[in-house]
Amino acid sequence: MFKKILIANRGEIALRIISACRELGIRTVAVYSEADRDALHVRFADEDVCIGPYPSAQSYLNISAIVSAAEITETDAIHPGYGFLSENAYFAEILHDCHIAFIGPSSEAIRKMGDKSLARRTVAAAGVPTVPGSPGPVETLDQALAFAKKAGYPVILKASAGGGGRGMRIARDERDLSGAFETARAEAETAFGNAEVYLEKYLEESRHVEFQVFGDNHGNLRHMGERECSIQRRHQKLIEEAPSTALDDGLRVRMGEAAVAAARSVSYTNAGTIEFLLDSQGRFYFMEMNTRLQVEHPVTEEVTAVDMVKEQIAVAAGEPLSFGTRSLAPRGHAIEFRINAEDPVTFKPSPGRITAFHVPGGLGVRVDTAAYQGYVIPPYYDSLIAKLIVSGRNRREAIARGRRALDLFVIEGIKTTIPMHRKILEDPDFVEGRLSTRFMERYAQAS
Repeated sequence: MFKKILIANRGEIALRIISACRELGIRTVAVYSEADRDALHVRFADEDVCIGPYPSAQSYLNISAIVSAAEITETDAIHPGYGFLSENAYFAEILHDCHIAFIGPSSEAIRKMGDKSLARRTVAAAGVPTVPGSPGPVETLDQALAFAKKAGYPVILKASAGGGGRGMRIARDERDLSGAFETARAEAETAFGNAEVYLEKYLEESRHVEFQVFGDNHGNLRHMGERECSIQRRHQKLIEEAPSTALDDGLRVRMGEAAVAAARSVSYTNAGTIEFLLDSQGRFYFMEMNTRLQVEHPVTEEVTAVDMVKEQIAVAAGEPLSFGTRSLAPRGHAIEFRINAEDPVTFKPSPGRITAFHVPGGLGVRVDTAAYQGYVIPPYYDSLIAKLIVSGRNRREAIARGRRALDLFVIEGIKTTIPMHRKILEDPDFVEGRLSTRFMERYAQAS
């Protein structure tokens, strides 16, 4: 097992990794930008190193600074968390060359699944259904228009190197596509340093269902069940839950087998997520793979009783999956609410000082956060403040605990999305599990 792990991240995920390391008896190193001097991950790590000023390119994305910090502190391994360098194949290669373990998949798997058009071709060859789309990147508007005419509108533009909703544009006709093409390319270039985009047929009333997969270096590759991620705005997830109300036992088996086949097509190891679109007829299609730990991993932890961060560390250290020979059928139900520093109506970011902070507790309530009273939410990074995870014997009980916990969650001094989550929990469609990726469109119209 590793003796010391550097955490190449910040915020709640950095604290989450520190907690797992403490249980395993592993020392931790926090890296931080000048904007995060007062962050809790800096306080609770065993060692800390400042790696640069607040711009991410000069700190959390600065590979040379992070590797230098690891060498100075004699670190055995680096955990990238999510975001930043977590899906950077070059970073994983550099660590390998420096004899520092990367707690994640191989650089080859990251590269293959990180190129979205290549990922589609790879999993299709393994027999996994994919959304009808362009065979590769579309280089010109004329190529995009030709594909859209053949496939039929609406279509969606996606960044080949993208994820997290960036570089995505829906086009419902030629005029939309003409206006969105260069915008999507420019956004992809800015976000990922790669302007390539590809097209897919856009499924209007689909659900976003993802499967958690986990592989080790001993040939074991399993899935840990699904998560429902249909409640999202501009392709950014807001609420996630497990299990999905859309899946029966048969469909769960078929989607799980497809998820494992997709991961096996790139000899995947460590934690990853296969994302599917599910239509109203029960047909599912591969969308993409996230080659990292997901923000929403706690809902899977709550229904499987597996600490996924500890599992990541153990697998990276060469140990086999702890659950490699047993069933991971979900027990009960869990829901995660992303609490962001945003106006709940306009979704405009709301950085600033937290003047009051109280988190709920009690049976079936978990809060993952790095915020505290007096903490200043910086304007430079993601707006996520906390993740509220509730669980119960069934979905009804989880929703009831969600209502109670949201009512008791106090964050003052800034605006947050807590009021939005409260309203969603009263929505009849949400309560009955009638979800789709267009849920928030209807919610906005009704508000």
